[in-house]
Amino acid sequence: MNKLNYILTIGGHDPSGGAGLTSDIKTFEAHGLYGLSVCTAITVQNDIAFVQCDWISIEVILAQINLLFERFPLDVVKIGIVESWQNLSIITKQLRKLNSEIKIILDPVLKASSGFDFHHSESLDFLDKVLSDCYMVTPNYEEIQSLYPDKSVDETIAYISDRTNIYLKGGHRTYKKGWDFLYFNKIIQLNIPPLAEVVSEKHGSGCVLSSSLASAIALGLTIEEGAFHAKKYTEGFLNSDLSLLGVHTYPAFPKKAML
Repeated sequence: MNKLNYILTIGGHDPSGGAGLTSDIKTFEAHGLYGLSVCTAITVQNDIAFVQCDWISIEVILAQINLLFERFPLDVVKIGIVESWQNLSIITKQLRKLNSEIKIILDPVLKASSGFDFHHSESLDFLDKVLSDCYMVTPNYEEIQSLYPDKSVDETIAYISDRTNIYLKGGHRTYKKGWDFLYFNKIIQLNIPPLAEVVSEKHGSGCVLSSSLASAIALGLTIEEGAFHAKKYTEGFLNSDLSLLGVHTYPAFPKKAML
């Protein structure tokens, strides 16, 4: 086998290629990585409409994961939509069983941009377990408000920070729009302002940021370096075209010591 840098994405298939597995693979390739994928859902959507989501059984998801780990060395995995927190906890436990040092970057997608809800009311005990297995979670502002409905945003950030690192995406915020925030080692906070003027929104931009961040971590960057790189890469993606579907820049290899 050739000596390639492998990285795994676990998520849904978007036929438009703007979000989910196909978007992640494009992002990985732009970073010089060989992307592998495990499908959790088949969606019926394009860049403006979401009609249907057919979930893949947890047994088939685990079978995909196990077979890939038999063949490929994997140290970083990015996870997108999964049917339930319970299934997600099964997946993260299996990943850590296969590689106890694996870094899991979770993009907790709760709702499609068209308004389709992926998660309904369920036990948050499973979410607690998932967070403890993750290296980082990358919610947007709407998602951080919804993950723990009985908590304020500040309380949710503090609660999650006790369990994992957070990259809080700011594109959905009404104030300081475009500002992202990084919380790591429980107490350290890094403010990441917009690095360029963004002229167009994009379908799947949240997926791109999370997979760019995962790529940077896989390439050996620190959390801070990876966060700044992912912000810069995503803004380039947002400004790549005036339509809702962006273009990935090749190559986009992140460099050390960008701070």
